Amino acid sequence: MKFAVVVFPGSNCDIDMYHAVRDELGEEAAYVDYRETSLKEYDAVLLPGGFSFGDYLRSGAIAARLPIAEGIREAAAEGKPVLGVCNGFQVLLELGLLPGAMRRNRQLTFICKPVTLEVANSRTMFTGTYGSGEQVTIPVAHGEGNYFCDEETLEELRENDQIAFTYTDDVNGSVERIAGITNRAGNVLGMMPHPERAVDELLGSADGLKMFQSILTHWRETHAVKN
Repeated sequence: MKFAVVVFPGSNCDIDMYHAVRDELGEEAAYVDYRETSLKEYDAVLLPGGFSFGDYLRSGAIAARLPIAEGIREAAAEGKPVLGVCNGFQVLLELGLLPGAMRRNRQLTFICKPVTLEVANSRTMFTGTYGSGEQVTIPVAHGEGNYFCDEETLEELRENDQIAFTYTDDVNGSVERIAGITNRAGNVLGMMPHPERAVDELLGSADGLKMFQSILTHWRETHAVKN
């Protein structure tokens, strides 16, 4: 399986993503510059966190208007796994691939610490190796991670099982303590916590590695040759 790690100017987690896939998952990964327009040669697309364009203006707004945006849209439309973390989540919102918007943390300060998440939906291609309701430890690092959507959108997220992760505590003021959501088709996931920073016990937790293993397991199952 070949993963694309999209590199935006200012990103600081692309190397962590690459490490998670190559060194911990044991699969192929390649950096893809934001000026590229196609992601057709890849099986999955990863949008890393960091400070793309310095987090100025509205986070993710500039990144979502780069040439690579069309490639991301095409990959999502083709049903490929598209994972956006932190800034990557904000880019997916700006692209319109996920509903809602991101606001500054309720406490108006940058938060950087391990947090506990609950797996709200273990039936997605990103969460298949987690147990339903399982609690995992994955770090956050953001100043603008307060997820918001209106009541109608929230009801749709509930009805369609699009809420993948929730915080066990009110970390940043997010609606319903939402930490991660999928699109209705289930192949696009945005989340504020950083699974790529939790792929080895040396990092304090290996709970994030299960997400990459889930993607790989799903891909192998759907691409298995039937005799």
